[in-house]
Amino acid sequence: MPGKLPPLEGGDRFAAVLAWLEGTLGLPAKLQRSLIAEDGIKLAGDRLRLRLFPPKTSQYEPLAPKEPLTILFEDDFCLVVHKPVGIKVHPDGHGCSPTLANMVAAMYSERGEPVAPEHIHRLDEFTSGPVLYAKNGYAQLKLNAAMARKEIGRVYVALVQGVISPSLHVIDQPIGKDRHHNSRRRVSPSGQPAVTHVELLEAYPAASLVRLTLGTGRTHQIRVHLSHAGHPLIGDALYGGSTKLLPHQALHGESLTFTHPLTGESLRVSDPWPPNWDRLREQLQRK
Repeated sequence: MPGKLPPLEGGDRFAAVLAWLEGTLGLPAKLQRSLIAEDGIKLAGDRLRLRLFPPKTSQYEPLAPKEPLTILFEDDFCLVVHKPVGIKVHPDGHGCSPTLANMVAAMYSERGEPVAPEHIHRLDEFTSGPVLYAKNGYAQLKLNAAMARKEIGRVYVALVQGVISPSLHVIDQPIGKDRHHNSRRRVSPSGQPAVTHVELLEAYPAASLVRLTLGTGRTHQIRVHLSHAGHPLIGDALYGGSTKLLPHQALHGESLTFTHPLTGESLRVSDPWPPNWDRLREQLQRK
């Protein structure tokens, strides 16, 4: 009940509340200015009311998926949803198939909830795994800032070609654009710093199962780094992988770790491995 806060010296109760919002709640200055301008901060007796949940309509057309979305975590501030293989996170002007953004918009439309979540990070079209959304402006500003500070942890698992040395723990190589191919990235001395941590989980006669933790979040980082190390992902034709067993890269987001924007609680959200990986691993063990 911050309405009981004593007024600051030379100020009033409202000024004390603004100081509490900034110092204790960690309300971003941009949002505080917006709330003040829109009369979204109210003192009702001893209680403080913030207009953090204004009705909002998604910018994306609601398009329902063939199968219901798998919700991995949800509360009033955050949503984590499983992104299947072959689904883009949001429209990019290419193709007309529903994206995850369209499907999330459809979910809230069907619920009759005026909520328009915004994604905090992306996954490649053919990478499956959890995608984190902010359900209001407060959560979006806090989570975007956490993302910029590299405080949102992302762990992946991948099936790669060749037996990775157990001594390979870190790939620290800068990544830049490939001037010979618009869609590709490559290791380049003039590129942006990129760090991938590698853990060998299983070794097969001619392949490996690895767990990968991102120290940075460059486009195609895992795919570029593993290919550069001589172990392209199975199915990743763009970076030298064979498509005999899988028509797309064998890469899955295993878990997502983040601090809740309101409570400060550390949350870890897991996403089970793709069901077809059991069959793939059996095939790789026989080769």
